[in-house]
Amino acid sequence: MRVLSGIQPTGRFHWGNYFGAIRQYIDLQNEEASYYFIANLHALTTVRDKEQLWQNTMDAALDLLALGLDPNQANLFVQSDVPEVSELCWVLMTGTSMGLLERCHAYKDKVSRGLSAGAGLFTYPVLMAADILAYDANIVPVGSDQVQHIEVTRDLAQSFNHQYGEVFVLPQAKMLDTSAKVVGTDGEKMSKSYDNTIEIFEPAKQMRKKIMRIVTDSRPMEAPKDPATDHLFQLFQLFAGDEAKAEMAAMYRKGGFGYGTVKKALADAADEYFGEVRAKREELAAQPEKVREILGDGAAAARQQAGAVLRRAQEACGLKRA
Repeated sequence: MRVLSGIQPTGRFHWGNYFGAIRQYIDLQNEEASYYFIANLHALTTVRDKEQLWQNTMDAALDLLALGLDPNQANLFVQSDVPEVSELCWVLMTGTSMGLLERCHAYKDKVSRGLSAGAGLFTYPVLMAADILAYDANIVPVGSDQVQHIEVTRDLAQSFNHQYGEVFVLPQAKMLDTSAKVVGTDGEKMSKSYDNTIEIFEPAKQMRKKIMRIVTDSRPMEAPKDPATDHLFQLFQLFAGDEAKAEMAAMYRKGGFGYGTVKKALADAADEYFGEVRAKREELAAQPEKVREILGDGAAAARQQAGAVLRRAQEACGLKRA
């Protein structure tokens, strides 16, 4: 099985990114072939500062490698280093209906809010389809908000195959487990757009300050509390072992504690959980040539696969002679 996943370099990764997606992406790297790319072409729709985009891209590579992506098991590369994907995107675009793209939720949502939507956002699903089809990917791990894009990819592939013969592999979406609730410092879903994130690799002192500012309710210290409905406990259980979770849950049900106690325990648990990967990231950051070599090797392997798929598509539709 071939696995394909991409992540946009629009900012530093936070707890929600890790538990909601990245950890699960990395768990799939031991399949027959795995391709993981940093989607800097997609990020151009929102990041318009060249230095920021470049730095975000390099930070994403360091973060993914530190978090466990193994270049001996998977191909890690930067999207723009595989120009075959952009060419394949145009081939697909010529057979894509306006109506299909107008129904895609990212474009619809922005327009419904009265915001301007550029051609990049409008055609985003076609580039995403090219990203997937270029590697003959069977499995694409996605959250529920991305399922529509996999359906669009299948529609475009089926349409092309119907017109020109069996060229593209039809991918399947693998739904990510989103049962782990990752709330932000304001008690809402952790998201960069809400400015409520706690980053994976931010300094420990800064992380602790953010944790201590997490919003809590005003119940008195002596009152028993239900851990299942408390967002501080929900965060704590992401990092703690079974015994620590059981002890914390018992304390909640008994009452007689302040939320500051939980926040300190959460900070300690998170610091320990990410301690090893922070050290690994520092080690990698001191070896920029090694990181560039990993990305270069990943791009070379990706170009070989994408080139073969592009050639099939070109021959099928008459752009090249078979």
